[in-house]
Parts: sequence; structure tokens; C-alpha cells
Amino acid sequence: MNLKTPKGTKDILPDETYIWQYVEEKAKNIFNNSNYQEIRTPIFEATELFTRGVGDSTDIVNKEMYTFIQKERSLTLRPENTAGVVRAFIEHGMHRLPTPVKLWYKGPMFRYERPQAGRQRQFHQLGVEVFGIENASADAEVINTAMFLLDELGLKNLSLEINNIGCPKCRNAYKEKIKEAVKPKLDQFCTDCHLRYEKNPLRMLDCKNENCGKLLANPEIEAVINNEFICDDCVKHFSELQEYLQALNIEYKINKRLVRGLDYYNRTVFEITSTNLGSQNAVCGGGRYDPLVEMLGGSPTPAVGWAFGMERVISLLTPPEIKPLDVFIVTNNTKKAFELAEKLRKEKISCDFDLANRKFQKQIEKASKIAKFALILGEEEISSGVLTLKNLQTGNQEKSSFEEVLNKIL
Repeated sequence: MNLKTPKGTKDILPDETYIWQYVEEKAKNIFNNSNYQEIRTPIFEATELFTRGVGDSTDIVNKEMYTFIQKERSLTLRPENTAGVVRAFIEHGMHRLPTPVKLWYKGPMFRYERPQAGRQRQFHQLGVEVFGIENASADAEVINTAMFLLDELGLKNLSLEINNIGCPKCRNAYKEKIKEAVKPKLDQFCTDCHLRYEKNPLRMLDCKNENCGKLLANPEIEAVINNEFICDDCVKHFSELQEYLQALNIEYKINKRLVRGLDYYNRTVFEITSTNLGSQNAVCGGGRYDPLVEMLGGSPTPAVGWAFGMERVISLLTPPEIKPLDVFIVTNNTKKAFELAEKLRKEKISCDFDLANRKFQKQIEKASKIAKFALILGEEEISSGVLTLKNLQTGNQEKSSFEEVLNKIL
């Protein structure tokens, strides 16, 4: 029997988990300081949550969902988490909370797609959602939070692209113009774009097919894409967003072909990209999704958010240094080692000892690789009631009481 991880999944081993914990801790601190509250939703949801919320014209719903039938009910492993957070927002009456309601989440998502660098079939997302604010200040808030977090993580060569894809009032006319522009060459587009043409032609602008990208570069189609189609309210909203970004000293570029891959977006959409990645260069993406709460059965509620793939972000990081243990106990008396380790851990001092009870020299060698101090507990120390504390960086050692050891380590 040769059992391995399923294709598109990956074990995160101990020499990697510290990097994940570093990212999660940075995010948690930044979110807490900005008054975001963590929410944890189920890994699987009713399938209709995603078909209604994400949209049946998306690749996610059409090709990528892991769906199964349990007792005649269709359930799906979550391919993204915004729909689940919105479902929880509605189900638990969070619209009655003072606005804005600011939430964040992290966890595994599942999409059946071709595994590639920074993208797996089980992958992990970290994201935020803000409910209840229609003003572009909420858009600027979530963008600023994303940029600040990525900067704090030490990511370099990042660029922000923004667009306004309009509201239902003005977007329908834009969809018809797109359809008119691409119709003469529709037979040359991919099969997926034929479906998008019927259900949501804006999704054609997000097609990753190289040939479709070339067709969209046709001057007549480009003219439609670059035309200012959005209504006065959307123009005002987009203008206000840019004013906020300028006030925050956040550089940005307007990308008229940016539409994002999910059907629930309206008005603001944005992506943060990195030149340190290949053709799939998006690090973080999001936007405004004002219709979604009502679409899923709630009261009309404006909302905006973003998510990033943790695998992709971690691939761009310079790994932080692994924090060594405070103390490694060196002794041949395992019972005494247990007692001493328990006392140290209760004082919030990280420590370990050799369960195999190897020779002193072997223990010292191990201690020098993983700890700052060696706490030597030989027969002399046990009989005298003192401890020998060795600084593994300088080599200096001295006998000390337990209280003195605590003071020196802390």
C-alpha cells in the first residue's frame, strides 16, 4: 500500500507551519486593532448557497465545486467564503448590530482545478467582509487594511488595480454593448465564453484563455470596454474612492478590464498583484457586493470585502527566523526533568528535555541547536538544590536558584 496526499492537496509540515502561524498572527493583530471580529463558518454548505450567490455563469460553479449528496440534499465544500459569511450574517440577525459590521475569517477552501504554483485543490483563504456602509469609505477601509497587512508581512513589488463595474441600473446596458461588440467574432471565443456571453458577458473580460484575450484586444471591443458607461451615482462613488486612496497615499491604477471572477460584485472591484509571481500574479482580490445579502434572503445591505490565498502569499514571503526555545533541560533524571519543565512552563518559559535520556554531551548538542539556554540538572545540582544555567550563545554558565533562573531568562 502506497498512500499519498490526493492530487492538489499538500501536507503542511512542522518546518512550514511556523510561517503560517506568523501570517495568521500578523493578520489577527491587525484585524483586532481595526475592530474586525473573527467568524468561523462550516466547511460545507447547501449547494444552492453557491449557485445563487457565486453565480451559475462562473467557472467555480460550472467546473470547480466539490458537491455530494447526503440524504437527498446537495452539499458543497466551500469554494470561497463570502457566501458563507453572508449566510451567517442573515441567519444570526447580524443586520441588527451597529454598523459597520466588520468580520474576518481564515480557513480551507476547495476547488477542482489544475494545481499550479500557489494554488491547490484544497487551499486556504484569509479575508475580511464589511457590512452596512454604502459610502466608498468602506471600500477604502478594506483596501487599506489589505495593503497594510501585506506590507507588514514584508511583501514587495505590489500594485493595486481598481475598477468600477457599475450597478444593476447601468451595468445591463454595458452588458448589451459588450455583446454587440463581441458578436461578430463570437464563434472564435472559447466554449466557456459562449456560456458567459448568454449569462453574464462581463465575465468574458475575465477569461484566462490566451486566444480570448487577443480577441478582446480588438480596437472595437476595447473601445466599448474603455467607454465611460457607469451612471452618475457610480461615477461619484468611484471618484470618492480615488479621493480616499489618495488621502491614504495608496498608489493605484485603473484597469477597465478588471471584473473579478464572481457574479455578485458591483461597483468597486480591485486586485493587488505582485511582479514576483508569474502570469497568475494576483495576490489579493475583492470588491463591493451590495446585492448579495438580499439575493440570499436578507434585507438590502451594502457590503464590501476581500480575500487572499495564503499559499500564494506565503510563497512570496521571506521566512521569519524560527524562535528558539528558551530552555533545554539537560539531565539524566527524567522525573526531575518533568518536574522542572512543568514549573518553567507555568511561568510561560518555553522548554523541553530529552525523553530518551541520552548522554549529557548528546543533550548539550541538541540544546545548542534549538534553545537559548541549557539548564543543567546533574547529581550535584539535585543534591545541592541549585541549577546550572548555560548561555548557549556565549558559553557562559553559572549556578543559580530557580528564581534567579527565571529572572535571567525572562
